[in-house]
Amino acid sequence: MSKFHLESKEARLIILQRIELATSFLKKIRKLFGRYIFSNYISKYFLDTRSIEKKYYELMKSELELLENHIVFENKRILSIGGGLGGLEILIARKFDCSFSFIEKNYISKKVKYGWDQNNKEAYNDLKLLENFLINNNMNKEKFKIFDYDKDILPDEKFDIIISLYSLDYHYDFDIYSKYLKKICHSETILVFDTIKADLYKKIFNRVQIIKKDDQTVHKSKRIVCNGFI
Repeated sequence: MSKFHLESKEARLIILQRIELATSFLKKIRKLFGRYIFSNYISKYFLDTRSIEKKYYELMKSELELLENHIVFENKRILSIGGGLGGLEILIARKFDCSFSFIEKNYISKKVKYGWDQNNKEAYNDLKLLENFLINNNMNKEKFKIFDYDKDILPDEKFDIIISLYSLDYHYDFDIYSKYLKKICHSETILVFDTIKADLYKKIFNRVQIIKKDDQTVHKSKRIVCNGFI
């Protein structure tokens, strides 16, 4: 299998989560009518599902190719925080024998905001659609668990890898999760996330490596791989 199977409702979620996958026309429409109308109306009816399906697959493929240069995935327990529909995790599962836990919020904010949310209120996901997308793309049901951040008891096992692209310390302040992360990390746990404060994490972790720079974005974030809480 070399691509994803994507349904229309899932395509809408992906556009809300990854606006860079929208066409230039849709981006102009969003700018013209505003994010509220785009999020609640335009994104429901004016999307090319097959085009988004292809773009999303190629984006997730490139994300995995980058991470593979820095992380060994085989036989690892992976925690995904704010992973959207799990496209990256599906590609990891196709290539490596891993188990996955997903921590997600189960609602779509009325107005999409990009940047940091100190109140931890922003969310653009539907856990039923997440589960369906994982299953429809052949992820073994025995290999993953999904946790609702607001309703479920979060997993307390030790994880080998924690992935949170454009979520932890991007939409949500790292301090919200730091106590929990320390609880579920062992000495070799690797964390990968995006931040505008890469230098700060040199005071929090023993090892911090910048593996990607988004200099063309408004926030100019950096993707870092970290290990070992100080």
